[in-house]
Amino acid sequence: MKNSFLLWTRRTLLMGILTSFFGSFLRPKDVLAASDAADVSWALKDSEWKKRLSSAAYNVLRQEGTEPPFSSLLNEEKEDGIFHCAGCDLPLFSSANKFDSGTGWPSFWKPLDKAIDTKTDFKLIVPRTEYHCQRCGGHQGHVFNDGPRPTGKRYCNNGIALTFRPKS
Repeated sequence: MKNSFLLWTRRTLLMGILTSFFGSFLRPKDVLAASDAADVSWALKDSEWKKRLSSAAYNVLRQEGTEPPFSSLLNEEKEDGIFHCAGCDLPLFSSANKFDSGTGWPSFWKPLDKAIDTKTDFKLIVPRTEYHCQRCGGHQGHVFNDGPRPTGKRYCNNGIALTFRPKS
């Protein structure tokens, strides 16, 4: 039992390192980094995304970067409305599912139906669940298991990857 745990731990660590190092070489740069479920009408070339987005939004949405904590005004947004993907305008989260996590990023306990896709991310070696806009594949953030009831999930979102539309 002990040897199998060590083997699993070493294998996980090695896979994380290899994925982190080689992941950027294996990902096609001129198409979406999204899952197969992404809408092909949003399969823009890298140069088109650069024209469409600010450099900070491009870094987060297309290169899976992270904005600094407490840098987004959406972290303090408290109106009723819907949060949309800043890349393609797909509705992702309802303000009814937003909560103050204290982390410095807009946080939600549940996305809208069919709004996001997930994948495992090994960039910090430890596996994390990353989520992307289901339509354009834009990186939004990571989901953690330390959120409030009823889901227990915390969808920790980059504010620059979102736009907000008030209900009224």
